[in-house]
Amino acid sequence: MKLYAATTRRVLPRASRLGREERLVFVVGSPRSGTTFLAGAIGGLAGFVDLGEVAPLKGAVPALYGNSEAAARIRTILNRVRRLGFVTGLRAVEQTPEVAFVLKDALRAFPEAKALHIVRDGRDAVCSLLERGWLAADRSGADDARLPYGARARFWVEPERMEEFEHASEATRAAWAWRRYVSSARSVDERVLEIRYEALAGSHDAVAAHLGVPDGQVRDVLAAAHTESIARFREDLTAEQLADVEREAGPLLRELGYE
Repeated sequence: MKLYAATTRRVLPRASRLGREERLVFVVGSPRSGTTFLAGAIGGLAGFVDLGEVAPLKGAVPALYGNSEAAARIRTILNRVRRLGFVTGLRAVEQTPEVAFVLKDALRAFPEAKALHIVRDGRDAVCSLLERGWLAADRSGADDARLPYGARARFWVEPERMEEFEHASEATRAAWAWRRYVSSARSVDERVLEIRYEALAGSHDAVAAHLGVPDGQVRDVLAAAHTESIARFREDLTAEQLADVEREAGPLLRELGYE
């Protein structure tokens, strides 16, 4: 219940008891790709509420990945969080990056839901992940869903490459994470809008149309998107780290147009 309480404390200020809104919005993307900003911006619109990263869902994703009952479990978790937060009548915005791996199930759980996939240059995402140190071999502790940090192989690492992941450089692991999150989210086409971190402010019209809300409102909240960290990899990554990123994620970077 502590995990649920942490989420409900965030959403109580937007409490509403009116009806049950089924048009949820799932914001997905690699960690450090702007999911928090985007979800907060959309969640601040009239009639919406940002649930943040729902810890019970984040903690459940490893077991839900590839599970035939994932959709039912996702619906149960999110409906419980919304009910405890008294926000069932608002359009909930869920922003857990790991949902990228069960996105098809999440959309199946809520047939009227939409998803926004924000994609950032993987080299810049690696810079930010290295800064956070979540994948560092000597990192201890765990996140708010009690999932341990460090070099351990996560559920999203290919089974035949788990040992390789744990002995790879931190930059390689970060690029690996970016590739797997982005590839998983991109494998779902229906009801998903892909937008770029580097052009977020200019995506307001597409986002508004996708969610069925006035363009002017979305334009105003996305105008705060900053561009200072774009191409930071040119200064922050060493030649060796860039080579590691290229080996692990080069093909996807080029497919997405990041040269």
